[in-house]
Amino acid sequence: MNENLLIVADSERDADMLYAVGMFIPDPFIYLHAGRRPVIVVSDLEFDRVRRGAGHCRVVSQGETVRTLQKSGVAKPDVSAVIRHLLRTYAVRKVTVPENFPLGIARRLQKLGVKVKPRVGDFFPDRRVKRLDEIKKISASLTMAEVGLAEAIHAIKNSRVGKNRRLIYRNAPLTSERVRGIIGTAVMQAGGVAANTIVSSGAQSCDPHERGHGVLRAGDPIILDVFPRSEKTGYYGDVTRTVVKGKATDAVRQLYRAVEEAQDLGFSLIHEGQSSSLIHDRIQQQFASAGYKTGRSARGMQGFFHGTGHGLGLDIHESLRIDPTSKDTLKTGHVVTVEPGLYYPGIGGVRLEDVALVLRRSSRNLTRFEKVLEI
Repeated sequence: MNENLLIVADSERDADMLYAVGMFIPDPFIYLHAGRRPVIVVSDLEFDRVRRGAGHCRVVSQGETVRTLQKSGVAKPDVSAVIRHLLRTYAVRKVTVPENFPLGIARRLQKLGVKVKPRVGDFFPDRRVKRLDEIKKISASLTMAEVGLAEAIHAIKNSRVGKNRRLIYRNAPLTSERVRGIIGTAVMQAGGVAANTIVSSGAQSCDPHERGHGVLRAGDPIILDVFPRSEKTGYYGDVTRTVVKGKATDAVRQLYRAVEEAQDLGFSLIHEGQSSSLIHDRIQQQFASAGYKTGRSARGMQGFFHGTGHGLGLDIHESLRIDPTSKDTLKTGHVVTVEPGLYYPGIGGVRLEDVALVLRRSSRNLTRFEKVLEI
């Protein structure tokens, strides 16, 4: 390794740190890779647990380091002083840090004579290509999403239709909020956390990131987008289905069929060496050929106005993109979502999302959950 890599963050929220150490540590700590074996500096509270959980790293006590600095005459050693002491131990004068590295610490390090260089783009480029164990962890999180979806669809399917097409489930109105709770509970019992789950219907479903609110109604498209994070591993799953309680309108059925065909096209184009932007452009062209134009209308954006997919792993949206501006080329081991959608005010929205593992000549769909519009 030519560069000396430095991160200061916690591994519960920072995906690069979690990738580096492989375990959850809730408070910010120091990671330095300046030799064969990475070094991490943690509090005395975490020292023994981290030594057991991060065996590939050398673990240093921050408390002992602070006491050493105090004995040497440093009155109030802060994080920057601890880092400089660590760098001196390894004869390091220049470090490469992530773009989100704390500015205050960077400035103090520079005053102490350390050169700090931010790395533009992926801090760990290898994160894009998933190892076999990572693919298994993503698949496990996809199963959590599918468990949540199954419970949500069960509630919608078994609801009755009340006045004004309002859905009633177990003698109470079935709302977006209630379905979100059903999904969250199921995912939690499966070992994950589902935050900001989308349960949007009717006019709300025309906004791809609208979480949804209010009572669900028969005949309206309901978009269920579930993207849980595993509590054990930190990896995400991401699955979307669109359903209708009862009979869908002809317009919604046609949207659904067009989206299904677009997703099939996307999967057929995914393989090593493929241009990400080409995949998106081909899907956009297929929608346009079917009469589904994209653009701004008097009622807002309509058509297909978001990307086809994104990388998935320790972040829900990793840097790999399948969209019109992407410069990415797919490689074996990339894991990406394939989620075309169509949204038309007055009709509603339809989105389907599965997860693809890129292979040399094709792709493998890691998502197993069925696609059924009318339930």
